[in-house]
Amino acid sequence: MKVFNLQCSALHRFEGWFASEEDYASQVERGLLECPLCADKTVHKLPSAPRLNLGASEAPAASKAEGQTSLVAGDAAQKLQAAWLQMARQIVSQTEDVGERFAEEARKIHYGESEERGIRGQASREETEALLEEGIAVLPLPLPEGLKGPLQ
Repeated sequence: MKVFNLQCSALHRFEGWFASEEDYASQVERGLLECPLCADKTVHKLPSAPRLNLGASEAPAASKAEGQTSLVAGDAAQKLQAAWLQMARQIVSQTEDVGERFAEEARKIHYGESEERGIRGQASREETEALLEEGIAVLPLPLPEGLKGPLQ
């Protein structure tokens, strides 16, 4: 099993598990890989190096200080991505997917013609603007397809 650090063109980092290097290349070629945050299919493998323990108990102080800034920035980005994914998964688990009927169903709920519940689905920009003008609170939130089902 190969574990690769991947990144999309929007600079979102994530991990991918593959049977082999060839399996990764095949999935990229067939367009099967996508970013779990933004659904971008332009995904590439980040360089990585094996961790070698050569017996040194502590890294030199100069290299620690140099790497600390980028580590903190990368750590903050990872925490932000993890929080976004957690929020998106919670939305998916606590709402009903009404698909293309979103605008119609949102109106029914707003005007009391249907039971009140959390829904999600697809609406065009025009439909979203019309809902907002009617006083119906909606929030456009792109959810990658990968979040709508179990992730492997």
